[in-house]
Amino acid sequence: MTIHEFIAKYREAFSDGAPLPVTFGYSDKAATEVRKIPRCMVGSIRRVCDGQPLTLSADNVLCGGGSLYTAFAPMPDRVPVFVSETERYKQTKEQVIEQINRLDIRLSAKPYLNFVRMDHIDSLDEVEGVLFFATPDVLSGLCTWAFYDNNADDAVCTRFASGCCSIVTLAAKENALGGRRCFIGMLDPSARPLVPKHELTFTIPSCRFKQMMDTMEQSALFQKAYSVVRKRINGEIQNGKQ
Repeated sequence: MTIHEFIAKYREAFSDGAPLPVTFGYSDKAATEVRKIPRCMVGSIRRVCDGQPLTLSADNVLCGGGSLYTAFAPMPDRVPVFVSETERYKQTKEQVIEQINRLDIRLSAKPYLNFVRMDHIDSLDEVEGVLFFATPDVLSGLCTWAFYDNNADDAVCTRFASGCCSIVTLAAKENALGGRRCFIGMLDPSARPLVPKHELTFTIPSCRFKQMMDTMEQSALFQKAYSVVRKRINGEIQNGKQ
Protein backbone atom coordinates (compact mmCIF):
# COMPACT_ATOMS: atom_id res chain seq x y z
CA MET A 1 0.00 0.00 0.00
CA THR A 2 1.36 3.40 -0.95
CA ILE A 3 1.10 6.47 1.26
CA HIS A 4 -1.53 7.90 -1.09
CA GLU A 5 -3.55 4.68 -0.88
CA PHE A 6 -3.24 4.62 2.90
CA ILE A 7 -4.56 8.17 3.23
CA ALA A 8 -7.57 7.28 1.09
CA LYS A 9 -8.28 4.22 3.26
CA TYR A 10 -7.71 6.20 6.46
CA ARG A 11 -10.31 8.77 5.42
CA GLU A 12 -12.70 6.00 4.44
CA ALA A 13 -12.27 4.36 7.84
CA PHE A 14 -12.33 7.44 10.05
CA SER A 15 -14.00 10.17 7.98
CA ASP A 16 -12.61 13.27 6.30
CA GLY A 17 -12.94 15.12 9.59
CA ALA A 18 -10.36 13.03 11.48
CA PRO A 19 -6.94 14.72 11.59
CA LEU A 20 -4.48 13.13 9.19
CA PRO A 21 -1.58 11.40 10.93
CA VAL A 22 1.75 13.15 11.44
CA THR A 23 5.08 11.50 10.65
CA PHE A 24 8.22 12.33 12.57
CA GLY A 25 11.87 11.46 12.22
CA TYR A 26 15.43 12.66 12.65
CA SER A 27 17.30 14.16 9.72
CA ASP A 28 20.37 16.09 8.67
CA LYS A 29 18.02 18.48 6.86
CA ALA A 30 15.34 20.69 8.37
CA ALA A 31 11.87 20.28 6.87
CA THR A 32 11.14 23.95 7.56
CA GLU A 33 12.61 26.95 9.32
CA VAL A 34 13.70 26.24 12.89
CA ARG A 35 11.23 28.63 14.50
CA LYS A 36 10.85 29.66 18.10
CA ILE A 37 8.23 27.56 19.84
CA PRO A 38 6.50 27.79 23.23
CA ARG A 39 8.33 26.10 26.06
CA CYS A 40 6.23 22.93 25.67
CA MET A 41 6.42 21.56 22.14
CA VAL A 42 3.18 19.54 22.28
CA GLY A 43 0.92 22.35 21.05
CA SER A 44 3.24 22.96 18.09
CA ILE A 45 3.19 19.27 17.24
CA ARG A 46 -0.63 19.24 17.26
CA ARG A 47 -0.68 22.16 14.81
CA VAL A 48 1.16 20.05 12.24
CA CYS A 49 -2.24 18.43 11.66
CA ASP A 50 -3.18 21.73 9.99
CA GLY A 51 -0.50 21.12 7.35
CA GLN A 52 2.52 23.22 8.36
CA PRO A 53 5.66 21.14 9.08
CA LEU A 54 7.57 21.56 12.34
CA THR A 55 11.30 21.20 12.84
CA LEU A 56 12.74 20.76 16.30
CA SER A 57 16.40 21.07 17.22
CA ALA A 58 18.58 21.77 20.22
CA ASP A 59 18.10 25.46 19.41
CA ASN A 60 14.33 25.63 19.83
CA VAL A 61 13.55 22.86 22.34
CA LEU A 62 13.88 24.86 25.54
CA CYS A 63 12.17 22.54 28.03
CA GLY A 64 14.62 20.37 29.94
CA GLY A 65 12.36 17.35 29.73
CA GLY A 66 11.63 18.04 26.09
CA SER A 67 15.31 18.23 25.18
CA LEU A 68 15.84 14.88 26.93
CA TYR A 69 12.88 13.12 25.34
CA THR A 70 13.73 14.36 21.86
CA ALA A 71 17.30 13.10 22.39
CA PHE A 72 18.92 16.48 21.92
CA ALA A 73 20.44 16.76 25.42
CA PRO A 74 21.11 14.67 28.53
CA MET A 75 18.68 14.80 31.44
CA PRO A 76 19.04 18.05 33.39
CA ASP A 77 19.79 17.50 37.08
CA ARG A 78 16.61 19.35 38.08
CA VAL A 79 14.19 17.04 36.26
CA PRO A 80 13.83 14.24 38.88
CA VAL A 81 13.15 16.73 41.67
CA PHE A 82 10.74 18.75 39.53
CA VAL A 83 8.75 15.68 38.45
CA SER A 84 8.52 14.25 41.97
CA GLU A 85 8.36 17.26 44.29
CA THR A 86 6.75 19.96 42.14
CA GLU A 87 4.53 18.08 39.70
CA ARG A 88 4.01 15.11 42.08
CA TYR A 89 3.89 12.68 39.17
CA LYS A 90 6.18 10.24 41.02
CA GLN A 91 6.54 9.65 44.74
CA THR A 92 10.33 10.01 44.79
CA LYS A 93 13.06 11.43 42.59
CA GLU A 94 14.67 7.97 42.60
CA GLN A 95 11.62 6.59 40.81
CA VAL A 96 11.99 9.27 38.14
CA ILE A 97 15.66 8.47 37.66
CA GLU A 98 14.91 4.74 37.44
CA GLN A 99 12.16 5.29 34.88
CA ILE A 100 14.34 7.53 32.70
CA ASN A 101 17.25 5.12 32.90
CA ARG A 102 14.98 2.34 31.63
CA LEU A 103 14.23 4.43 28.55
CA ASP A 104 17.95 4.29 27.69
CA ILE A 105 17.76 7.44 25.56
CA ARG A 106 20.74 7.85 23.21
CA LEU A 107 21.50 11.36 21.98
CA SER A 108 20.58 11.89 18.35
CA ALA A 109 23.40 11.94 15.84
CA LYS A 110 21.24 14.12 13.59
CA PRO A 111 20.47 17.78 14.35
CA TYR A 112 16.81 17.96 13.35
CA LEU A 113 13.56 16.24 14.31
CA ASN A 114 10.95 16.87 11.63
CA PHE A 115 7.18 16.54 12.00
CA VAL A 116 5.33 16.43 8.68
CA ARG A 117 1.70 15.62 7.97
CA MET A 118 1.49 12.35 6.09
CA ASP A 119 0.02 13.78 2.90
CA HIS A 120 3.16 15.94 2.55
CA ILE A 121 5.70 13.09 2.41
CA ASP A 122 6.68 10.80 -0.44
CA SER A 123 8.11 7.89 1.52
CA LEU A 124 8.66 6.56 5.02
CA ASP A 125 12.43 7.05 4.78
CA GLU A 126 13.76 8.77 7.92
CA VAL A 127 10.39 8.29 9.64
CA GLU A 128 10.61 7.06 13.24
CA GLY A 129 6.90 6.94 13.92
CA VAL A 130 3.40 7.83 12.78
CA LEU A 131 1.35 9.90 15.20
CA PHE A 132 -2.45 10.04 15.37
CA PHE A 133 -4.48 12.54 17.42
CA ALA A 134 -7.55 10.47 18.11
CA THR A 135 -10.97 10.75 19.72
CA PRO A 136 -12.16 7.67 21.65
CA ASP A 137 -14.08 6.38 18.61
CA VAL A 138 -11.06 6.74 16.33
CA LEU A 139 -8.80 5.29 19.03
CA SER A 140 -11.09 2.26 19.16
CA GLY A 141 -10.46 1.66 15.48
CA LEU A 142 -6.70 2.22 15.70
CA CYS A 143 -6.38 -0.24 18.59
CA THR A 144 -8.56 -2.81 16.85
CA TRP A 145 -6.37 -2.54 13.76
CA ALA A 146 -3.18 -2.93 15.83
CA PHE A 147 -4.56 -6.01 17.60
CA TYR A 148 -5.50 -7.72 14.32
CA ASP A 149 -2.15 -9.41 13.61
CA ASN A 150 -0.45 -9.04 16.99
CA ASN A 151 -1.49 -11.37 19.82
CA ALA A 152 0.96 -9.94 22.36
CA ASP A 153 -0.49 -8.64 25.62
CA ASP A 154 1.33 -5.33 25.06
CA ALA A 155 0.44 -4.93 21.37
CA VAL A 156 -0.99 -1.57 22.48
CA CYS A 157 0.26 -0.10 25.72
CA THR A 158 0.47 3.08 27.73
CA ARG A 159 3.31 4.01 30.05
CA PHE A 160 4.23 6.76 32.47
CA ALA A 161 5.52 9.52 30.20
CA SER A 162 5.39 13.20 29.53
CA GLY A 163 3.42 14.28 26.48
CA CYS A 164 6.53 14.52 24.31
CA CYS A 165 7.94 11.24 25.65
CA SER A 166 4.71 9.40 24.85
CA ILE A 167 4.80 10.81 21.31
CA VAL A 168 8.49 10.61 20.38
CA THR A 169 10.68 8.62 22.76
CA LEU A 170 8.70 5.42 23.10
CA ALA A 171 8.08 5.03 19.37
CA ALA A 172 11.66 5.94 18.42
CA LYS A 173 13.07 3.33 20.79
CA GLU A 174 10.58 0.70 19.59
CA ASN A 175 11.46 1.49 15.98
CA ALA A 176 15.18 1.09 16.71
CA LEU A 177 14.45 -2.34 18.18
CA GLY A 178 12.23 -3.36 15.28
CA GLY A 179 9.40 -3.85 17.77
CA ARG A 180 5.65 -4.17 17.26
CA ARG A 181 4.15 -2.20 20.15
CA CYS A 182 1.95 0.85 19.60
CA PHE A 183 1.53 3.52 22.26
CA ILE A 184 -1.42 5.45 23.65
CA GLY A 185 -0.24 8.78 25.02
CA MET A 186 -1.01 12.34 26.09
CA LEU A 187 -2.12 11.34 29.58
CA ASP A 188 0.29 13.95 30.98
CA PRO A 189 -1.80 16.60 32.82
CA SER A 190 0.84 19.27 32.16
CA ALA A 191 0.55 18.88 28.40
CA ARG A 192 -3.14 17.98 28.06
CA PRO A 193 -4.34 21.60 27.84
CA LEU A 194 -2.32 21.93 24.62
CA VAL A 195 -4.45 19.40 22.72
CA PRO A 196 -8.23 19.19 22.28
CA LYS A 197 -9.91 17.81 25.39
CA HIS A 198 -11.44 14.86 23.51
CA GLU A 199 -8.16 13.62 22.01
CA LEU A 200 -5.40 11.23 23.04
CA THR A 201 -2.45 10.18 20.90
CA PHE A 202 -1.75 6.85 19.27
CA THR A 203 1.79 6.36 17.99
CA ILE A 204 2.93 3.56 15.71
CA PRO A 205 6.68 2.95 15.21
CA SER A 206 7.59 3.13 11.55
CA CYS A 207 8.67 -0.51 11.38
CA ARG A 208 5.28 -1.58 12.74
CA PHE A 209 3.33 0.86 10.59
CA LYS A 210 4.74 -0.73 7.43
CA GLN A 211 3.33 -4.07 8.60
CA MET A 212 -0.02 -2.58 9.55
CA MET A 213 -0.48 -0.90 6.17
CA ASP A 214 -0.70 -4.41 4.69
CA THR A 215 -3.40 -5.53 7.13
CA MET A 216 -5.60 -2.45 7.18
CA GLU A 217 -8.14 -3.55 4.60
CA GLN A 218 -8.53 -7.03 6.09
CA SER A 219 -8.99 -5.81 9.66
CA ALA A 220 -12.23 -4.98 11.45
CA LEU A 221 -11.99 -1.34 10.33
CA PHE A 222 -14.05 -2.19 7.27
CA GLN A 223 -16.39 -4.73 8.82
CA LYS A 224 -19.89 -4.36 10.27
CA ALA A 225 -19.06 -3.66 13.92
CA TYR A 226 -16.79 -0.71 13.24
CA SER A 227 -19.13 0.62 10.57
CA VAL A 228 -21.52 1.59 13.38
CA VAL A 229 -18.75 3.50 15.12
CA ARG A 230 -17.89 5.16 11.81
CA LYS A 231 -21.47 6.35 11.47
CA ARG A 232 -21.20 8.01 14.87
CA ILE A 233 -17.90 9.64 13.88
CA ASN A 234 -19.65 10.99 10.79
CA GLY A 235 -22.61 12.23 12.85
CA GLU A 236 -25.05 9.86 11.15
CA ILE A 237 -26.13 8.31 14.46
CA GLN A 238 -25.98 9.16 18.15
CA ASN A 239 -24.95 6.52 20.69
CA GLY A 240 -25.71 3.61 18.40
CA LYS A 241 -29.18 4.81 17.36
CA GLN A 242 -30.26 6.02 13.93
